[in-house]
Amino acid sequence: MNLKIALLQLLPGSGPEEQLRKGISACEKAKELGADIALFPEMWSTGYRIPQDEKVLNDMAVSVESSFVQAFRKEALKLQMATGITFLEAHEPKPLNSIVLFDRKGEMALHYSKVHTCDFDLEKMLSGGKDFYVTDLDIGWDTIKVGSMICFDREFPESARILMLKGAEVLLAPNACPMEINRLAALRTRAYENMLAVATCNYPAGQPDCNGRSTVFDGVAWLRDEPGVRDMCVFEAPEEEGIYLAEINMEVLRNYRSHEVMGNQYRHSECYGALVI
Repeated sequence: MNLKIALLQLLPGSGPEEQLRKGISACEKAKELGADIALFPEMWSTGYRIPQDEKVLNDMAVSVESSFVQAFRKEALKLQMATGITFLEAHEPKPLNSIVLFDRKGEMALHYSKVHTCDFDLEKMLSGGKDFYVTDLDIGWDTIKVGSMICFDREFPESARILMLKGAEVLLAPNACPMEINRLAALRTRAYENMLAVATCNYPAGQPDCNGRSTVFDGVAWLRDEPGVRDMCVFEAPEEEGIYLAEINMEVLRNYRSHEVMGNQYRHSECYGALVI
């Protein structure tokens, strides 16, 4: 069976109540499409609004236990569908840019905060996360090793690399920026060099500085019984708002990872000391 990921490429609403209503409705539609996982774009709770006034920003932040986040936990259980909800997380000294992945039983499988915040821009108002995490996600018919990186994290090879070293097969990558050729190339490279799938969900055109084009790269660069290389981009959404279903053949990916040469197969970590300086 193929892993089915619903990319919820949605325009944000006018406030938290509409964000919640629109988000819950999108999850229900994703389930109707047969999704195993539903993924929101970056910081869905605010529509990627980051006020530069500290008090206003803190007032907008919510905790994991908030009614907003917990509504998606209940929905994941109700729909029996894993759900990656993104939000501005209340935190001291500054809020975090976070994702929580609830599994199909409504349990919190993963809680990750963006490590590489865009401190040169609006995200200077945020704290950064401190680590990368991988979870065993039970989707009913299989268990998938899943990790996450958020938007600007993709520009640092170390993000996907450490997730691969921790065992990740699939990365969920919420996003809020223009997906142009160079950013898409970075995602393709992260998938290629680590032999893992990367699913990115962006905001559609109409959201400032965004253009849709949510993607899935499946990490399989070639197949032994087929000549030449193949396009690892197995799905690219248009610019328009929508709920888009993409599929990853986990059997093909796992077989590829078992015998190909990227990832951790031939690394010489003893020579990489400068990377941790």
